[in-house]
Amino acid sequence: MTIFRFLICLGILVAGAACAAPPVPASPTPVAASASPTPAAAPTGTTLTLVTHDSFDISQDVLDAFTRQTGIAVQVLKSGDAGEMLNTMLLSKENPLGDVVYGVDNTFLSRALDGGLFAPYDSPLLADIPAELQLDPSHRLLPVDYGFVTLNYDKKWFDEHHLAPPSDIEDLVKPEYKGLTVVQNAATSSPGLAFLLVTIGRFGESGARTYLDYWRELKANDVLVTDGWSEAYYNAFTVGSGGKGDRPIVVSYATSPAAEVFFNNLKEPPSGSVNTPGNTLLQVEFAGVVAKSPHQQAARQLVDFMLGQDFQKDIPLHMFVYPANSKADAGDLFRQWAQAPVQPVSLAPAEIAAQRDRWVDAWTKAVLR
Repeated sequence: MTIFRFLICLGILVAGAACAAPPVPASPTPVAASASPTPAAAPTGTTLTLVTHDSFDISQDVLDAFTRQTGIAVQVLKSGDAGEMLNTMLLSKENPLGDVVYGVDNTFLSRALDGGLFAPYDSPLLADIPAELQLDPSHRLLPVDYGFVTLNYDKKWFDEHHLAPPSDIEDLVKPEYKGLTVVQNAATSSPGLAFLLVTIGRFGESGARTYLDYWRELKANDVLVTDGWSEAYYNAFTVGSGGKGDRPIVVSYATSPAAEVFFNNLKEPPSGSVNTPGNTLLQVEFAGVVAKSPHQQAARQLVDFMLGQDFQKDIPLHMFVYPANSKADAGDLFRQWAQAPVQPVSLAPAEIAAQRDRWVDAWTKAVLR
């Protein structure tokens, strides 16, 4: 991100991308964690390697606080997007590059678990994490944050053109919205894949009108497809490009309006997001202890810290996603401008893992060829 660094890849929020869980309740009910004790203190002088995707961004002061509290140093190793990171870790499983991994999301959850990369850990901090986010019953991967891929629109553009902004993805195929939308390539972009999953969840693969039928209608309505989020948001979207683009609708994030306010020092966002039922995809990001790490105690302490309030409260204004800990305050900016969508589309992680390649191939043939 230049304006919002996290979004370029959060688009991470899939990095391959994103989600399959029921909607997060407005006031999440924590689940009880198992009776596993807090890990014993690790030897002083231990250094952990935290392997992450490229959009990881937490204050150095926060990581330094962990070191002061525990005597454990943290070295951050960024390893591409979430898919690249997971591939690298699976290939080096017997001689791992790190001790803790952060950034596997629910679209890669099943693959990560099937690979046997992570050790189970029933962190006591799971008591503060809503059950809806705990997608791995074995607790090999523990929820750290979540976000939503959705449509963003240029409020001023729609006001000046006396056209109602979209309130549903069905609007995008109507004649009056022709040539207004930019999306990302589902084969090369995490938010692009996430939006494809939204359409699969909405329209399905069988029946009178399938997700591919919807995409053919969208193509006929002059949708623009870019390789990635940055190109779509900063070059084509009228808000992100400062008016140089010609598309007032873009696939982005529910937190994009808040990011516009924060990074551009605005009183209110120039964009809105479509947060209505069935139009968004929930993405959950996880952390896990690498099973072959020689520093199991220290790694568990770091995971506890990542689920605790100091780390969690730093997440919103650095990575512009929501903290998973229900006791962590996301802050006034999120309360005002980052409304969490209701009733996001739900696809099971195992289904995404099994069908992703086939879905993307079918989408590519229907939309790009």
